[in-house]
Amino acid sequence: MTTHTGGVTDRPSADPVDRAVSRRRLLRLGAGVVGGGALLGAAAGGGMLAGWLPGGVTLKKALGMTGTDGAVPDAAPGPVHVERVHSAARNREVAMVTMLPPGAAASTNLPVCVLLHGRGNDAQGMVALGVPQFLAAAVKGGVPPFAVVAVDGGDATYWHQQAPGGDDPQAMLREELPGWLHARQLPTPRAAMGISMGGSGALQYAVGRTQSGRNLDAVALLSPAVFRTWADARTTGGYADEADWQAHEPTLRLDRMQVGALGVWCGQEDPFCPAARQVARQARAREQHFPDGEHTDGFWRRVMPDAMSLLGHALATA
Repeated sequence: MTTHTGGVTDRPSADPVDRAVSRRRLLRLGAGVVGGGALLGAAAGGGMLAGWLPGGVTLKKALGMTGTDGAVPDAAPGPVHVERVHSAARNREVAMVTMLPPGAAASTNLPVCVLLHGRGNDAQGMVALGVPQFLAAAVKGGVPPFAVVAVDGGDATYWHQQAPGGDDPQAMLREELPGWLHARQLPTPRAAMGISMGGSGALQYAVGRTQSGRNLDAVALLSPAVFRTWADARTTGGYADEADWQAHEPTLRLDRMQVGALGVWCGQEDPFCPAARQVARQARAREQHFPDGEHTDGFWRRVMPDAMSLLGHALATA
């Protein structure tokens, strides 16, 4: 299993439930594991351990209860175009990767989803994750076709402007990406998918689109790296100070966002799960799934088919 760097080191504080587990309850569980395999098996078989286990993530990992890794589908991908374009908003060249379903040609009739990568990754890393194959498999399975376009947002920018007049990934998405796409016979994105740090970026992008009067038709969030408090966010290096976090943290402005269909997927053993649940609840997500799982490529590959389905069907019916 490959562990993605898109937020694993940016862990918010441990969930209070984990911290509150008493020594007595842990000892009771330990006795059950050591002296009563049947007891543990019965509990697992009855669903009692699904979603909750005294001792938290460490014990669930040891018991192999954090879910299976997803696999890249055995599907021939469609066209993948990797280009270098100059971003004035980011003051650098960035990679733009266009992924089309098999048999499709870029045209104004093909809706676009922008894909925002996680921390420590980049646009080309989305190809390594298997997105072209997941797109191909989704369309083959009946999901209406669409294009996926990934762009470089920076290593730890959290997809927001780093300083006045400085690197600004959101300005790139708002002001430059549409022109790049139009020059290639593709329309302005109508959907966004964000993974880890990219989940924060996708929410910021959605808020900005609402404020401009052009709501997104769909947003898919996979393990979104968002922060409920400054104490959680301050260790990431993605924000200059508390004021910077307050100016850009999307969970503080979900009431300003309107999206046609929102989906949120996050593993229960992911440190961002409590914040992801908050996003799903406050934004009234159409799809919200919190199975066993960690903050890894394996988890994202496991839930990617569901995300592709949500995006494709929402784009087709909007």
